[in-house]
Amino acid sequence: MPKRVIDVHDGTGFLDFVSYGRGGSERPISLSRAQIEQIARTVGRTPEVMVKVLPKDSNNAGSVQKHIDYIGRRGDVELETDDGLRLQGKDAGKELLSDWDLDLDTHRRESEFAKTRGRVAPKLVHKLMFSMPPGTPAKGVLAAAQNFAREQFALKHRYVMALHTDEPHPHVHMVVKAVSEQGVRLNIRKATLREWRREFARHLREQGIAANATDRFVRGETRQRKLDAIYRPMRDPTQNSTHMQERMESVAAELSKGGLNAETGKSTLLQTRKNLERGWQAVSEILARERQPELAAQAERFVNQMPPPSTEKEQIAARLLEQVREHRVRQQPVTR
Repeated sequence: MPKRVIDVHDGTGFLDFVSYGRGGSERPISLSRAQIEQIARTVGRTPEVMVKVLPKDSNNAGSVQKHIDYIGRRGDVELETDDGLRLQGKDAGKELLSDWDLDLDTHRRESEFAKTRGRVAPKLVHKLMFSMPPGTPAKGVLAAAQNFAREQFALKHRYVMALHTDEPHPHVHMVVKAVSEQGVRLNIRKATLREWRREFARHLREQGIAANATDRFVRGETRQRKLDAIYRPMRDPTQNSTHMQERMESVAAELSKGGLNAETGKSTLLQTRKNLERGWQAVSEILARERQPELAAQAERFVNQMPPPSTEKEQIAARLLEQVREHRVRQQPVTR
């Protein structure tokens, strides 16, 4: 039998189950204190942080100014810059644009890219959002974001941030200049976001806020973020995604004919879940061997309670059927 290989990155908060087997005379795998704490947070369902990159309108000065004005609520919310300045007012976005020389950068880049048709100009800024679930202390979220920004960007990338508390989940918007003061461009990749989530969670814990940063895959979640584009139009018809509307109509047509057509990706999804379950089982066995019986049992329960793996089509179908049931309930006559 192949040896068991479990790669649990020490101190990073990310469990990467590479493969699983039994047997072999290899030295038994042990877990560090940081790894055990990470596992305990995950199986204990500690609130997960969200760090999101907003993709649109980051490559011209006008759009950047509009976004800065937006996060400052056009003068109603205080903005905090990397050099400690507090800005508030309708002209804050314009002032920052000038201070960061983004208007000059836009003019120079537009001149360069006008010579090459079809090329998209690189981003002037990165628009980030740091969020926690409802009930999290807003001041703690802001303090964690401030400390995160100082560690990641201070003396390198200019940035500005604002705390928003007008929604149930407190969140901080941050705008980071893409090119540093030393001329180095910041490129954000999946690994970058994983690291940022871990660091933001660490800063929250330093504020006394329970926070975790584990990949959706490790938690057995298969729902894709882009499905939010489905739910928003259902709640508010004025918000619409043409692509997702077409997907909804396609799924609805299949349901009307008696059921969903088979998907090629389903078998891969099921195999991935099996590998995940084996990985968690291996972790549970290690915990039991290291005299952590309660945590080992909790890890087993965590796996058993994972939602069934489902494809995007299945998730759309479930949401549509739920909408139908809700509509029927509303249409039922009220009995007295």
